[in-house]
Amino acid sequence: MKQINLDIHIEAPRETVWAAIVTPEHYNRWTHVFTETSYFEGGWNKGDAIRFLAIGSEGQKEGMVSEIAESDFPAYISIRHLGYIMNGVEDTESEAIKAWAPAYENYTLHALSPNTTRFEVQSDVTDNYYDMFMDLWPKALQALKETAEDLRTKQV
Repeated sequence: MKQINLDIHIEAPRETVWAAIVTPEHYNRWTHVFTETSYFEGGWNKGDAIRFLAIGSEGQKEGMVSEIAESDFPAYISIRHLGYIMNGVEDTESEAIKAWAPAYENYTLHALSPNTTRFEVQSDVTDNYYDMFMDLWPKALQALKETAEDLRTKQV
């Protein structure tokens, strides 16, 4: 298991960045980088079950089975990934899953000024996915920046 540590400065308050992350109508705008049809089901409060999903080529749900390990608005979210969903079936018990789960994805939102946030992501990834995510995460961070800055403009 490896860890990705990246950050980006966003010209928006933490509350606006948080909204860009967790609001269903904004979520796909920055996560489409990972998969075009990305969406989530569940909540973003501590203890909530959450599924990070996409529609697979056969029309079935695919994605991650997760829970929110910590949620401290507007500063921190910790996601505990527990398994996969493949062809609509959840797997949190197989040996393949037990080899990496739980894995964590943490978002920290640092207020640099009232209207500037440093968004930091720390993500555990298996060795075989590290290069892929090191390519995709910077693109997702840029998309998150654009989403949050567009939201800020609409709020003013």
